[in-house]
Amino acid sequence: MADSGTGFRAAWRHAPGPMAALTVSVPAASAAALLLPAAAAEAVDTILDGGGAGSALPPLAAVLALGLIAALLGELAGPTLTAALTARLRGRLADHMVALGTGGRNPYPEGDVTGRLVGGAPDAARLVPALIGTLGALATSLGGIVALGLLDPWLAVAFVAGLVPALVIVRTFMVHATDLNERYQKVQARISARLADALGGIRTIRACGTRDREESRVLRPLPELSAVGHGLWRAQRRAVAQILLLAPVVELAVLSVAGWALSEGRIPPGDLVAAAGYAALGLGFLEQLESLVGVAHARAGRRRTDELLSVPVAPHGTKRVLPPGRGELAFRNVSVRAADDRPLLSGVDLTVPAGTCLALVGTTGSGKSLLAALPGRLHDPDEGEVLVDGLPVAALARGELRRAVAYAFPDPALLGSDLRDALGYGRPGAGAGEIGRAAAIAQADTFVLRLPDGYSTPVEGLGLSGGEVQRLGLARAVAQDARVMVLDDATSGLDMVTEHQVMDAFRRRLAGRTRIVVAHRAAAAAQADRVAWLDAGRIRALGTHEELWDDADYRAVFASSVSSAASGAVSGFVSGAVSGAVSGAASGAASGTALGTASGSASRPPIGPAAEDAR
Repeated sequence: MADSGTGFRAAWRHAPGPMAALTVSVPAASAAALLLPAAAAEAVDTILDGGGAGSALPPLAAVLALGLIAALLGELAGPTLTAALTARLRGRLADHMVALGTGGRNPYPEGDVTGRLVGGAPDAARLVPALIGTLGALATSLGGIVALGLLDPWLAVAFVAGLVPALVIVRTFMVHATDLNERYQKVQARISARLADALGGIRTIRACGTRDREESRVLRPLPELSAVGHGLWRAQRRAVAQILLLAPVVELAVLSVAGWALSEGRIPPGDLVAAAGYAALGLGFLEQLESLVGVAHARAGRRRTDELLSVPVAPHGTKRVLPPGRGELAFRNVSVRAADDRPLLSGVDLTVPAGTCLALVGTTGSGKSLLAALPGRLHDPDEGEVLVDGLPVAALARGELRRAVAYAFPDPALLGSDLRDALGYGRPGAGAGEIGRAAAIAQADTFVLRLPDGYSTPVEGLGLSGGEVQRLGLARAVAQDARVMVLDDATSGLDMVTEHQVMDAFRRRLAGRTRIVVAHRAAAAAQADRVAWLDAGRIRALGTHEELWDDADYRAVFASSVSSAASGAVSGFVSGAVSGAVSGAASGAASGTALGTASGSASRPPIGPAAEDAR
């Protein structure tokens, strides 16, 4: 299991100041606690021997001052150290989640990961401060026992006789409390996962009117959470009750032996006071069940963060310079299997020449998006390799891979403070001119410039349509200036005219850029240079859209949700396209010919509404 980096070595390396303060303050507090009974005994003996308070109290006051300063320093250093380790651990977890990516490497649901990141990380970060505090209490207790032995060996014997059963109680409690804390955090994570699912589908819940049912589903684990929480309280209550019953017996035994030693003249009166103080210190470790609960909670949090960090990440290569080339992409005998060993892609051999626009076409589950995810290592093949300009993408360093392959998705997340920052997210050094050019190619500059602050408009709270957000995602991919651009259904939210304008701009202004287009619409496939038709994880055919259109099964990929009236729409489209190419008239627009007219070609197969495939 991976180390979460919340141990002592990591604490010294990443938060030396708070760690040093804590490691000084805790021993100082223990020393002050151990000196206090001796100082009190000395003061009593001095006063009984006729000495004045002026000579008896200063040493006692000095010890009290030391204890107070050490306690204050510890109260400041502990939370500071916890905060520093929490920030570092959350950073590690976030980096690890990004490195795992979306390729099925992460076996934990989103809500569970969020629970570990938000709750597990601070719990794990408390482990070092909690252990230091517990070790300090243990050292104080052991010092008290040693001090009792120095006063009189029989005092130590009386104390240890009652200590053994108390240690058994504490050990039993720690084991049980750690297991209960881990179960508690797991149930919390299940609730978080269900809540995340519900928030992601909030529109569906509202549209279906199933709020009550969804609330019941999200909160169904609450009784289990309550049962585990009550179990933890019962364990703590039982341990506290047992120790509270045992502690007075031990103290009474020590005081009885001390009284007997005083009566025998073996110890002075002040040592009787010291014996009472040292007995209390010796029992202090057993009475700090709250600290032990904190240790158990921290151990459970560390287990869960270590568990997440132990999920292996595919290593990145070391090549930091791309080889010469313009973006030739090659898939060599690529196969991908599901977790149950079911084949998702099987023996794919495909070369995409530099500057080519290749459309990936197929029914749902055919492997289009999975194949498109391989060049940028959003998923890695189980067999075979993917190469850019002859170099395996697995050999590229992370930053160089992002300069080689850019992505646009159907639901892009806009990350950054404002639109200019969001569009340059994949290429931080991009200038304003490059950002504007990318937005113009993606047909996004017109609506961006209509915003009150243009490219300086804050992303947070920005109300845009799905199609506008998609165009911004396309612009971000263009601005990345990678050799290979992958459009994974990235125009699905655009109307057909806008989609044609975008694809036409890509063809004209990104002519040297290799493009992979996951196509659900015939329009997108028709505008590609080549089409790879996938069926059950294999390439069934490779050719132009016009060549493949003769196959009824290929046409069915786009017409699966269209009525039999599609044939009439097809003929209307073709005649309208021919008319538009000859005269420029819009007579075919009613039957979806606007795109055919714009392209000026009568040889293209149907790309009108009748040939669309519903996502």
